[in-house]
Amino acid sequence: MTSRTRWTVAILVAVGILVAALLVELRDMSGSSTAPTAPVIGGPGREHRDADTPAALAGPRQRAALPPCPGAGDDPGPVALRGVTAECAADGSVVDVARALAGRRVVLNLWAYWCEPCKAELPAMAEYQRRAGSRVTVVTVHQDENETAALLLLAELGVRLPTLQDGRRGIAAALRVPNVMPATVVLAPDGSVAQTLPRAFDSAEQIAAAVDAAS
Repeated sequence: MTSRTRWTVAILVAVGILVAALLVELRDMSGSSTAPTAPVIGGPGREHRDADTPAALAGPRQRAALPPCPGAGDDPGPVALRGVTAECAADGSVVDVARALAGRRVVLNLWAYWCEPCKAELPAMAEYQRRAGSRVTVVTVHQDENETAALLLLAELGVRLPTLQDGRRGIAAALRVPNVMPATVVLAPDGSVAQTLPRAFDSAEQIAAAVDAAS
């Protein structure tokens, strides 16, 4: 074998080794990756940020001017929600969610300040409540720990509905709401879940139609 032939063979062997190593690396990368999925909400976090102290929230609460959350009665309320508590965004008080919602026809609207479809839907929820009057109680549930951002958004939108701060997403978990936002849950007066609607609504008319269909 000539010197030139030996060099050619050595180069071919080196190239072959590099190609084999590259193929192994590509195979490993392919095996460790996953197919793209639709965006979902992250896991439960904290109730609110450390920065959201009562003093820090006083100004945003004043701007939002939210109504009080429903008061608790003697009825223990929906079984699924018993033991679940949340903070009333209006004043920071602790709400026993099951007792607060007991005996009412309730529309729970689950949202977060960063959710663009939620921003469009919230005014429609407020208009639906205005039209429905005392027949239905609309309660919004903010599902992110940034309570300040939620209050400022509600103030900006002019949406004044009873709002629960639920950064840990305990209400959604208890009611087994799909991991999407916005989502709406219709509760019957007996506490049962009449309908779960993991979608966005564009108008009060759409909300009314969906709630009436759940009757």
